[in-house]
Amino acid sequence: MAEILKAIKGMNDILPPESARWEWLEDIVRQLMRRYGFQNMRTPIVEPTALFVRGLGEVTDIVEKEMYSFEDSLNGDRLTLRPEGTAGAVRAINEHSFLYEGGKRLYYIGPMFRHERPQKGRYRQFHQVGAEVLGFAGPDVDAELILMTAALWRDLGLVVGRDVKLQLNSLGQPEERKAHREALIRHLEAHAELLDEDGKRRLHSNPLRILDTKNPVMQPVVEAAPRLLDFLGEASLAHFNAVKAVLDAAGVPYEVNTRLVRGMDYYNLTVFEWVTDRLGAQGTVCGGGRYDGLIEQLGGKPAPAVGWGLGMERLLLLLEEVGVPAPETAPDAFAVVFAGTPLPTVLATLEALRAEGIAVVLNPAGKEGPASPKSQFKKADASGARFALVFGPDEVAQGTVSVKPLRDGGEQLRQPLNDVSAWAPSLRVGRPS
Repeated sequence: MAEILKAIKGMNDILPPESARWEWLEDIVRQLMRRYGFQNMRTPIVEPTALFVRGLGEVTDIVEKEMYSFEDSLNGDRLTLRPEGTAGAVRAINEHSFLYEGGKRLYYIGPMFRHERPQKGRYRQFHQVGAEVLGFAGPDVDAELILMTAALWRDLGLVVGRDVKLQLNSLGQPEERKAHREALIRHLEAHAELLDEDGKRRLHSNPLRILDTKNPVMQPVVEAAPRLLDFLGEASLAHFNAVKAVLDAAGVPYEVNTRLVRGMDYYNLTVFEWVTDRLGAQGTVCGGGRYDGLIEQLGGKPAPAVGWGLGMERLLLLLEEVGVPAPETAPDAFAVVFAGTPLPTVLATLEALRAEGIAVVLNPAGKEGPASPKSQFKKADASGARFALVFGPDEVAQGTVSVKPLRDGGEQLRQPLNDVSAWAPSLRVGRPS
């Protein structure tokens, strides 16, 4: 017997009934995106490695440590499995001159890949929902994107301020970050003996990322570091204050976290994260911000942009932790077919019901014909179906089917086979049509 092959560590199969929760979440996301005027986009899983080196920054953790990169054996091109979605979205926008007719609201859902140590809520293949607004520079768009995430939490049954909390910051503009960077380097150099190896390596290449360290030994140094907010000019502060004003008016609570920098180099002005204390170390559920320079950086004409990314695995873990109920997956009805019943009539009736939107399951007959009624009723009960449709030779000969309630009691009724549309709605009892 051949050895059973297994999935790569950190790249997980998603099977029923768990897959139903994924479909449910994706449906809610798509409905949300339609309400806010977003359109779906789909980009390749494999992109040129240079896209992420140039877009995310050479000294980010993603580029330095986490990318799955390889050489194309056909032509020698350096390729990478996408570790995030924004760079690929911008590449597609530039390649197809998609902003030629004006700004766009786009979203995507799909797998991303990072070579990390797998742990709960952090996998090597993970899935993201991403929302990108391109071509609009105002703080109203930043605020609306944050409000959209707050609406998503409500749609999912999460409580803002309890289950998820919003952290907000501004990274200003490049010249403001440059002045802050110089002051930050001076501060960190004065305490170089307290920096870990990662901090020392980044001291002159990317000191802002040191502020995001989780090393407890470095926390006093980080807490005393110069704040980027104190280096912001009038325009950057006005942008940040306008975002906060919208959130205040909408009643969305937030905390200004001056150490929030995000993990990619392309951000400017507004950055934000939605965090939870219910998932331990994997507390960031959604994050994003403005990236006005990235479109030009990747070869396009200068244009502003802002967006966010949401980890689906982590969000599903949070929903489970909070106790949001799993979606209903049971069929409406289960067909119990007695021996001797004409199968063409049975299948024609089931197709008519499905055309009316009824979810109905047939237990396929084996080589010897249908299983015993007792066995079929047992499977009908195990399926979670609300009704059994009993197709016996006598019923079918009289042009009827018996509808037997399986969950809430009630009377077993005979219904006409030639007028399925008249009684099909009664099978939707207990669920929305």
